[in-house]
Amino acid sequence: EAKIPMKTDNIFRIASQSKAITSLAVMMLWEEGKFFLDDPVSKYIPEFKNPRVLTSFNMRDSSFTAEKAKSEPTIRQLLTHTSGIDYAGIGSQEFKAIYAKAGLVSGIGNNKGTIAEKMKILGGLPLKHNPGERYTYGLNNDVLGYLVEIWSGMSFDNFLRKRVFEPLGMKDTWFYLPPDRHSRLVTLYEGSSGTYRRATKTVYDGVNPDYPKLEGTYFSGGAGLSSTVEDYAKFLQLFLNKGEFNGTRLLSRKTVELMLTNQTLDPVTEQFGLGFGLETERNDARSVYSIGTFSWGGAYMTSYWADPKEKIVALIFNQMYATSHGDLSERVKTLIYSSITD
Repeated sequence: EAKIPMKTDNIFRIASQSKAITSLAVMMLWEEGKFFLDDPVSKYIPEFKNPRVLTSFNMRDSSFTAEKAKSEPTIRQLLTHTSGIDYAGIGSQEFKAIYAKAGLVSGIGNNKGTIAEKMKILGGLPLKHNPGERYTYGLNNDVLGYLVEIWSGMSFDNFLRKRVFEPLGMKDTWFYLPPDRHSRLVTLYEGSSGTYRRATKTVYDGVNPDYPKLEGTYFSGGAGLSSTVEDYAKFLQLFLNKGEFNGTRLLSRKTVELMLTNQTLDPVTEQFGLGFGLETERNDARSVYSIGTFSWGGAYMTSYWADPKEKIVALIFNQMYATSHGDLSERVKTLIYSSITD
């Protein structure tokens, strides 16, 4: 409304772009020998022992029946969204109701409670399907955030600050913004077909659109962070550089290669590594991306990709709620790749 130009240090709600950062934290601790990728989650969070799979659901009262799962979810399955855990707020109808009844939230701006408290509750609820059976986008990264706390002995927020953000120079990436950064938070809009308005209503699980300005205790590894294009570009460049950025090494080259290797074997599922969507030989015909490109996005119309072959880091940040992402990302992608002529 004020015709204020966007600036490179504006701060955006990055929602699910938080997931890859969580995966980095997890794999740093894997390198330190804190766990094995195929460990059952229950080894560290006992509430995930003896999992059950949903068999029937009553929409009238959110009651359900469940049967014993064939196996327990593992750390690798959390990283690849194949654990059977669904999403609160944005998941299937049944699990949105089951999770809501249990007091679980999507993590997109919910500032109450702690991940320790909520993930213990999640561990006692049914799975959507048997672990490893297929890909289901869910609350896996919130579980991983709690596991980082268990393995490191630090709060998830503090671990990211000390071990990731400060070493990489990501000074504007936070779960809850310090007051001196509030003025740089981009306004969230909603609408469609060129008619947009400020998002004045609550979003997703009844969240204040200005949630990054709140003081909170829930550090959602799946959707809680806000950041700038510069900060997130540094994060992506770390992976293009095989684990090192500006003289700081956070991961080994081989760990980066593992994270960027497809982990989902069923051909109908997402091509997904340990934290990123992937361009592989299996899905390459659908996109101009080079094989090896890794990408994802966030619920408020942010998206990114990094192409190791062409040495490209691309970020497209908007702040829109409850509207289609449209064709902007595809148009920008076409412009970038059509400019490559050698």
